[in-house]
Amino acid sequence: MITTLMIIVFVLGYMAIALEHPIKVDKAASALLIGGICWALYAFSGVDAHHMNEHLSHHLVDIAEILFFLLGAMTIVELIDAHEGFSIITDKITTNKKVALMWILSLITFFFSAALDNLTTAIVMSALLTKLIKDKEDLWMFAGMVILSANAGGAWSPIGDVTTIMLWIGGQVTANNIITSVFLPSVVCALVPLIYLTFKLKGEITRPVIVESKEHYTDPTTPFERNLIFYMGVSGLLFVPIFKTITHLPPYVGMLLSLGVLWLVTEVLHRSKNHEQKSQLSVIGVMKKVDVPTIFFFLGILLAVAALQTAGQLDIVANYLSDTFNGQSTEGIYIINMIIGLLSSIVDNVPLVAGAMGMYPIAETGFYATDGMFWEFLAYCAGTGGSVLIIGSAAGVAVMGILKIDFIWYVKNISLLALIGYLSGAATYILMQ
Repeated sequence: MITTLMIIVFVLGYMAIALEHPIKVDKAASALLIGGICWALYAFSGVDAHHMNEHLSHHLVDIAEILFFLLGAMTIVELIDAHEGFSIITDKITTNKKVALMWILSLITFFFSAALDNLTTAIVMSALLTKLIKDKEDLWMFAGMVILSANAGGAWSPIGDVTTIMLWIGGQVTANNIITSVFLPSVVCALVPLIYLTFKLKGEITRPVIVESKEHYTDPTTPFERNLIFYMGVSGLLFVPIFKTITHLPPYVGMLLSLGVLWLVTEVLHRSKNHEQKSQLSVIGVMKKVDVPTIFFFLGILLAVAALQTAGQLDIVANYLSDTFNGQSTEGIYIINMIIGLLSSIVDNVPLVAGAMGMYPIAETGFYATDGMFWEFLAYCAGTGGSVLIIGSAAGVAVMGILKIDFIWYVKNISLLALIGYLSGAATYILMQ
């Protein structure tokens, strides 16, 4: 009875998360509620309290590693943004031709996402789009490609998506392997929709009348400061996988180390500035801009999934999928992961991957071993499948909120492109095996 109630709470909570905008309840609130209620219900199931707390503590350590990693990454990106660091790239975009601009922005998004994570990249690119494009229809079309490119770019990098971060931290994949095995499918996933739009888009975009002056970028930072923080920040993010490889410490330690170095540099760099300027450019100041609700959203979701895993429901689902599709065969692996990928367009990919990690323990050899086919293909499918619907990924939800994109418009104009890209990339991965 209790386990059934846990599943009902989980499903209802997910409905609330998916319908965040219509019901006007932030998804973080819904996630924290289902996380807390699921564990409370499990506590009333008659389980030994000591046993339950041991499991909760174990899960909390894993969750904390992910959250500290994200918090560090988000702070570094906000610090770069506060120093107008991204203008180094955006100032060089001068073309008004739709096709050329689409290719430039899509490629920037694809590679930015691999380094900065897809959510952060989507937020940065959304802000950029509003400065470049005036017409709403053009703006939304470009935003759709930003979502596709951000999710595709994040899938092949160990730090590009929350799901790949989870798989990397969890030991299911290694940095080198995820890059070499998923890069080409991700490229195909992004290129196929882009090539189609190359033949469809015509003419030039209309830029907004109000354009920020060059003086904007020299106040309160100098060109030297802007360049220094941009290159140090990006280098710090790229340093994390190297740090983990050398030291074998968890990735969040490398991320916090990078943040600490940047924190020290900015303190020294701005020590002679007045209080108002320092508050805008210091780590303490930019922390106010960090998307804390997203952190709480992931906390709630991961706690809820951990409760279902501890209670045994995920084992039941895993056994059902394995029995139905033969999870020990190559074809079964393909089918299970492609189903997970398509489900991630409806349900956020984070709980799906967390669920898969709970359902399928790491084996010593075979499909489920570290860098096994199951985990490689899961990284691709979960990372890119969410693009099919705008609510299916953190990047999509962020862009939807910032640019007020209509859900139905996205379904009519972008969803089919995203599905074709997703299937093309999946086919590429299968052909590579």
